[in-house]
Amino acid sequence: MDLITPEFGLVFWTAITFLILLFILRKFAWGPILGAVSDREESIKNALDSAEEAKKEMQNLQADNERILKEARAERDAMLKEARELKEGIVSDAKEQAKLEGDKMLKQAQAAIESEKKAAVADIKAQVANLSVEIAEKVIKEELSDKKKQLKLVDEMLGDIKLN
Repeated sequence: MDLITPEFGLVFWTAITFLILLFILRKFAWGPILGAVSDREESIKNALDSAEEAKKEMQNLQADNERILKEARAERDAMLKEARELKEGIVSDAKEQAKLEGDKMLKQAQAAIESEKKAAVADIKAQVANLSVEIAEKVIKEELSDKKKQLKLVDEMLGDIKLN
């Protein structure tokens, strides 16, 4: 028997065996295998749908995140601008207040200096007047100690009155 050239009986029994096997597989294995393949195909399809849905949800979340981030940046910028304006206002008010206080202190110092100056001038005038009176007293005492000098002084005073 040559294996390369098959005989009719071998081919017949091989075909019958193949058909029986095919029938058994179709009856008992083909349904569950196709069912398993179908179930697997369905689960893959569901997984792909879920992945696509998750991808869309991720894109939506990313868009929401970007929007929220933009809003947060805009709010931060607005807060920083408000803080800068508030700082500038406070600094400006402080400068103005310091200028007003400085002007007030300068005016008070000038008034105090003027007051002290007037007091010093008044004191000097009083001292000069006292010294003048003392000098005049001494001079008059000296002049009036002699009778002739007294008469001469009275005549001079009367002459001065007439001249003026």
